[in-house]
Amino acid sequence: MNPSSHIALIGAGIAGLSCATALQQAGLEVILFDKSRGPGGRMSTRRGDDWQCDHGAQYFTARHAEFRAEVGRWQQAGVAGLWAPKISMFDGDSPDQRESTVERFVGIPTMTAPARYLASTLAVHARTNIEQLRHQAHGWQIFSAEQGWLETRFAAVLLAVPAPQAVPLLQQAAPDLADLAGGAVMRGCWALMLRFAAPVELPFDAAFVNHGPLRWLARNSSKAGRSGEETWLLHACADWSEAHLEEDSESVAVALLSAFGQLGGPAPRDWTVHRWRYADTEPALHEGCAWRPDIGLGLCGDWLNGGKVEGAWLSGRTLAEQVLRSFAGC
Repeated sequence: MNPSSHIALIGAGIAGLSCATALQQAGLEVILFDKSRGPGGRMSTRRGDDWQCDHGAQYFTARHAEFRAEVGRWQQAGVAGLWAPKISMFDGDSPDQRESTVERFVGIPTMTAPARYLASTLAVHARTNIEQLRHQAHGWQIFSAEQGWLETRFAAVLLAVPAPQAVPLLQQAAPDLADLAGGAVMRGCWALMLRFAAPVELPFDAAFVNHGPLRWLARNSSKAGRSGEETWLLHACADWSEAHLEEDSESVAVALLSAFGQLGGPAPRDWTVHRWRYADTEPALHEGCAWRPDIGLGLCGDWLNGGKVEGAWLSGRTLAEQVLRSFAGC
């Protein structure tokens, strides 16, 4: 392998974007593929006529020095900033106001902004669903549902997708990595986006909920840069989401709206439901990443590094470092 080799990176969430950025800065040619309409993964925002709502990751922390420096760059670029919401905790029906010392950051003007900022200098092929990998003497080939086998041969293939989506791609090429991914238990999460004609009169901007179907609720409009109608986001807890993962959107919305009402929330003017099939990993793995230098195949993602946005970014950066060490020795 040499510094001009092409690398295929499947998945344009924060882990994939972090990895691709580091590799490209080192002089390698990286092509990203993602089945979604754009980059970001679970750092996602839904938009409609005069409304927007972050319905995936709600905020991120920055404790590691490298990631903190990266967030500083995002802040300088105007795509991230601090969020200091009034936070409550529901252990019963009455909220307990909590003073938080945790620094919470959000994308500005939406949670997708940092991902779009990273992707702006990368070659990202959106709406491309990779279904097969084939390792041959002259490199890797990848097969997409939209284009079939791509002509480009890749010196390495890196997967930055949820563990269950990685398994079928790895089973033939690297059974050991397939076993690693297969051992990660990822759980779903139902998200309900609420729209209101006027500001909601609740004494908090966000709350953790420790009973019933809900786990988290937040006044999306309290985050910097948000515009349009008042919007709130409700996240169901993992156990409830898993138990109701295949139910229809209407019944899910009815249950979550009822729980919101019991916490003092009013009925919305309108709502939208989204199902995250792979929202978190329980228990979280702490492998960091995985890299097979003998065949040029690697894995990164939040599911390999404790979960969360920070874990995803660090996982991608760690994989890039391992790939670069391998390339330097060739």
